[in-house]
Amino acid sequence: MSRQFDDVMLGSIELFCLAAELQSFTAAATAASLTPAAVSRSIGRLEDRMGVRLFVRTTRRIRLTEGGRTYLAHCRQALNQLAEAGRELTGQQAEPSGVLRMSVPTPLGHYRVLPLLPAFRARYPLVQVDVQMSNRNIDLIADGFDLAVRARAQPDSGLVARKLMDATLVVVAAPAYLARAGVPQGPQDLLQHECIQFRLPSTGLAPPWALRVDGADLDLPTQGSYSCTEDLLGTVTLARAGAGLVQTYRFIVEDDLRTGTLVEVLPGCAGRSRPFSLLYPQNRHMPRRVRVFVDFLMEALASEGPAAQATGPSGC
Repeated sequence: MSRQFDDVMLGSIELFCLAAELQSFTAAATAASLTPAAVSRSIGRLEDRMGVRLFVRTTRRIRLTEGGRTYLAHCRQALNQLAEAGRELTGQQAEPSGVLRMSVPTPLGHYRVLPLLPAFRARYPLVQVDVQMSNRNIDLIADGFDLAVRARAQPDSGLVARKLMDATLVVVAAPAYLARAGVPQGPQDLLQHECIQFRLPSTGLAPPWALRVDGADLDLPTQGSYSCTEDLLGTVTLARAGAGLVQTYRFIVEDDLRTGTLVEVLPGCAGRSRPFSLLYPQNRHMPRRVRVFVDFLMEALASEGPAAQATGPSGC
């Protein structure tokens, strides 16, 4: 096997990461006990080898180019993996440690993942947890995340996708809205009602409502005067205020249904669900902090699944 990286190349990569993090060749030179000129030459060799400009330089500051930001994310991951492998081999990381960075959708984050984190840290106190709450798809490698939880996960040859749970869907409304507008008796009645829409950040489109009629799946486009983008929880807030009907995940409105703040509509048309998946890069040397969190989350949510279909008058 021919060498692709010599000691000088690896040193240049480390200096590049250091300069990017400190946003200064001078600060990087001080931290590495070198001169600013030596740091500049080292990064220049790196740029010449790849034929890509990594920094935009001015007399006062440096900033990463778009290519530099992408390269930094890959370099950080590679250096972290090398350090992690060394610690495992020498037994320096008997206990998982470090910062765990993950991205989760807002509803699952608020109602399922975040409440579990204190128990995880009680078990692994040396792991720090950094959570991005977002419904947008992110690039795990380029954005520097260890893992992500996503609904409607798209296949990616560079990622491992493990099904985390099935989230049951339910149609609900506030009693005040139903008293004003009437209770739908069948799916087609939804076309005469205010149906609060959630527009997917990836497309800007509102997905059809997922129902089950006489054992067959029905995807029904609905319409309404209210729509939310980015945060699915906004649709539930509108429903609580009496704005209209909404289809959402049952785990979001469990307490509302129990207290009567919201009422389930068309229970006989329930039964559909959407899967949530756990995504992380394919990596033979997965950091221990990531490995133990994956196992913890899979175990904690293993019992989650579609609830039995409700019974009652519905017209379905």
